[in-house]
Amino acid sequence: MSISTQGGDNRNPSVVSTGKPAAGGKPRTDDKAAGKPAKGKPASGRAGGATAARTAGGKTSGKPGGKAGKGGKGGRKPVKPVKVTQERNWGPIALMVGVGVLATAIIGYGAYAVSQEARSWQDRASDITDLVNYREANPAALDPMAGKQSHEWGPLEYEIQPPVGSSHNPNWQNCMGDVYDAPIASEHAVHSMEHGAVWLTYQEGLPADQIETLASKIQGNEYTLMSPFEGLESTVSLQAWGYQLAIDDVDDPRIDEFIRALRQNATVEPGATCSGGITATGTTPRDIGAQEQQMDGAGS
Repeated sequence: MSISTQGGDNRNPSVVSTGKPAAGGKPRTDDKAAGKPAKGKPASGRAGGATAARTAGGKTSGKPGGKAGKGGKGGRKPVKPVKVTQERNWGPIALMVGVGVLATAIIGYGAYAVSQEARSWQDRASDITDLVNYREANPAALDPMAGKQSHEWGPLEYEIQPPVGSSHNPNWQNCMGDVYDAPIASEHAVHSMEHGAVWLTYQEGLPADQIETLASKIQGNEYTLMSPFEGLESTVSLQAWGYQLAIDDVDDPRIDEFIRALRQNATVEPGATCSGGITATGTTPRDIGAQEQQMDGAGS
């Protein structure tokens, strides 16, 4: 059965196939209606004559007019992206890391130094290995007169050698970073320690380069003095009032630690000066002013 549409004699009738043979022959297909040869496969008709071919699996091919590609997809093969590698410039990175590490180290050391300075000088002194604290170990050796007048004229005997305290000459040895090239009177040096000085002594006959190393720690450093000492058993011996440290290496860092911890701090006469003292060498004390003092005592 066929149905013709209205539209007059000038229009071609559209045909709807019923699936049955038409009278007098085979059923017409849309391809024939559109004036195109049939390809042997049934297809549904659309206006404009577009066809959709079916694949062996029952799926339609790609876009109209395109060629079936591999896997049933049409068009060009995909282009693989090209990877571009860029090498890192490690120089600036290493520099930044190095600067960061250095800055951290500086800050850390600064914090450590501040924390150390915040501690009492007694605690810092007690941290020095082999330091002898005679204030605790033998306080009687520092005050044999039980608090009475400790200034005495003439030569004096000392229990500890080199001495670290006790009675002494009324005149002190100049201790403004003075370096003496010959032994000095202990009676004057002890008075200097009473004012807060550190007295550095060394063996006689020590090589010149080692003496120069020691001198570099004293020169220009107020409340310090340095001299050779007769019969010294260790290479170097440091004294402050009530403290002593024996050392056999002029490069030992404990020398600087001793000076930093005890210079001026170990004084038993705070505020006393280190200038204006005896500058002469020799182990015999100089009783400068003894005659005037005796005359003053006789007239009083």
